[in-house]
Amino acid sequence: MLWQQAGGTAVKVAMLFVMLTTVSQLMAQKERKIIREGIRSYEKGDFSEAEVQFRKAVDLNHESYEADFNTGAALYGQEKYKESVEKYKEVIEKKADEDGDAGAWHNLGNSLLESQQYAESIEAYKNSLRINPLDEDSRYNLAYAKQKLQEQQQQQQDQQNQDQQDQQQQDQQDQQDQQDQQDQQDQQDQDQQDQQDQQDQQDQQQQDQQDQQNQDQQDQQQQASPMEISKEDAERMLNAIQQQEKDVKEKVDKNKAAAAKIKTDKDW
Repeated sequence: MLWQQAGGTAVKVAMLFVMLTTVSQLMAQKERKIIREGIRSYEKGDFSEAEVQFRKAVDLNHESYEADFNTGAALYGQEKYKESVEKYKEVIEKKADEDGDAGAWHNLGNSLLESQQYAESIEAYKNSLRINPLDEDSRYNLAYAKQKLQEQQQQQQDQQNQDQQDQQQQDQQDQQDQQDQQDQQDQQDQDQQDQQDQQDQQDQQQQDQQDQQNQDQQDQQQQASPMEISKEDAERMLNAIQQQEKDVKEKVDKNKAAAAKIKTDKDW
């Protein structure tokens, strides 16, 4: 939506200002020419060139409502929605006639709508309809913005629910991972303990085998080496043997004597 100024030049107030009015008219004519060139570029779809022309007009007249308004339209045509929002806010602050304000609010709503700022665009369309209740475009766009806002809120709610579900799943996964790590660590500890027990058992078996070997070697050495006895022990052993032989001899002699006596008694 472009905005074009209606009506002719300003009425002269007094002859004293003839020269000033002439200069002002020349500036206004130049401004109008530049704006018309911008409009032609806009209608051709060359929004970038249109913006250049409209900004030239603004440079000539900083108070030009039409040039500022159309600059916003050129920015919107280039999909520079953030910049067009700011431009239309500037236009609205200039407070031109009511029709201009309604168009500015409408275009601001469009820029906000394209920026997905649906709640803000709804308010802009409402302001446009307050000024011009018969504007069917603003009424249609208002309904569309409300629909988009509901969809956005639903998407946000769905996303929030999905985020919560994802977070719960992530928390459960984290807990499971921690449990798996703990189980793995416990298994590693148990494996290490089993290995240590097995090693201790092998060490004990080796020690038992070594002790047995040492004992066998000691027994073999004792059996292979003759027992060494002292001279006194040898004499005592010899005396004991002699005494034992003597006792045996006496016992034998005594038995013989008794046998001879018994035999004699029978003959006699």
